[in-house]
Order: sequence, then C-alpha cells, then structure tokens
Amino acid sequence: MADIAAYTNSATNITDHAVALRDMLNLSYSFVMPPTIFIAVCLLAAIMGLRWRRTSLALMLVGSSCLYLSATPFVADYLLYALEIQVPGHSDLTGAEAIVVLSAGLHVGNGQGEPDTLDGLSLERLDAAVRLYHDLKLPVAVTGGLMAGAHASLGGLMKKELEQNFGVPVRWSEEESETTFENAVFTAKMLRSENISTVIVVTHGWHLPRTLWSFKHEGIRALPWSVERTTTPSMFIGDFLPSVASLQNTFYALHEIIGLAYYRLRF
Repeated sequence: MADIAAYTNSATNITDHAVALRDMLNLSYSFVMPPTIFIAVCLLAAIMGLRWRRTSLALMLVGSSCLYLSATPFVADYLLYALEIQVPGHSDLTGAEAIVVLSAGLHVGNGQGEPDTLDGLSLERLDAAVRLYHDLKLPVAVTGGLMAGAHASLGGLMKKELEQNFGVPVRWSEEESETTFENAVFTAKMLRSENISTVIVVTHGWHLPRTLWSFKHEGIRALPWSVERTTTPSMFIGDFLPSVASLQNTFYALHEIIGLAYYRLRF
C-alpha cells in the first residue's frame, strides 16, 4: 500500500509540474504578443526616462506606435488577408471522405450550475460545418481537448452542440489535443484506423494555413473550407482608427504567423 501511495503521489507531482510548465510557457508566449509586448515597451520606456531620456523617448514612440497600428482595421485586415490568400477559396471537394471541424475556444463555467460553453469562433465553425454536412452528408469529426480551467473538453462540447442543437451526428470526437498540430495528429490517427485519407477541414480562413500544414504533415489530404474571409484591406480614414476588435484580429493573425513558423522549424 505504501508503494502504491508513493507512486500515486509521484504521478500527481509530475502532473502538477507539467501543468505549471504549460502555464509558464503560455505566460511567456502571451508576453511577446500584442498588446502586452507594446504596453511593456511603453512602461519600460517610462522607467528608463528617469535616467536615459532620449532612449526612453525612442522606445515610447516605437511601443505606442506599434500598439496604435496593431489596433487599426487596416493593419489587422492586411495581416489576416496575407494569411488567407495562401489558401484557395472553397475548393473542389471531390474525394472527400469526412468533415473535420477544428475547435477555437470556450467560456469557462463553474462546473456546477454554470457549464462551460463554446465561444463565438467555435460556434461559427460549427455553423459552417452544419451547412456543409447537409450538402454532402459526410461523417463528421470534431477535435479539441481540455483548456486550462475548463471542466469539459472542446471536442465534447462541440459533439454535444452538433447532436443536440443541430441534429448532426458526430462519428469521431477527439478530446485530447491542446494545439492545432495535435488536432491533426490525434484526428489523423482516428481517421487512418478507418482508412480515411481525404477530409474537409472547417475553420476560419486565417487559421487554414497552419491547419493544412499540420494535416499534410500527418499524411492526410485536407481540403480547406473557410468559415469566412477578410475583404481586401482598404485605406479609408476609418481603417486607421483603432478598435478593440482590430487589436484582437491582429492578435489572431500574429498568433498564426508565429505558430506556423514554429511548426515548420519544430516539426
């Protein structure tokens, strides 16, 4: 019994360390993304101003300018558009054997009276998948694991949403992945077990380059199906007025650009 208890405690400690490491990596990653990085630069410049005035003014100008630009529709739309044009529009779906819907995020509940619910991005992807399913009648797979603090997996929530609220049966539900690359790895394993090699992947246009690369890496032919696409960036005066929505879109775009570069180097 003592040996079993010691083993259990050791396994618990390993799990706790893994969670702590994951949280540390997430924090480090968040620090290099807007708006955190630009706000940090401005704060650093303010502190440096106590001694190095010229350097601090230069840093303040760079940081505040980058923060301003990243919050403008012009920059946000340009970055999203640059990702989306890497992938053709709705392509020929001949040969597709299944529909794979990638998760985005969720709103964390309290695990009791208030359950976890899918966020807007995940629901948009499900909506597109439902329309595709009614057109093609192909079997559906959903993919997404357990996010930090959540009580239900993304895959489980998507399966429930599709079956209970849309009347769409889900044949495969992958609920272990934490990244887009793992979405592809774990889903491909399920699909290969049933000799499926060509699928339609449903996600947002800016997420498609990283998604298609990941599935190709796993030997699955993935046909893109975009939820929506960004219009060609314009240069009206309103496109240079900052907004929270544009700052969020810039975050999505840079997240994809950095993520795809990392995947190509790492895998």
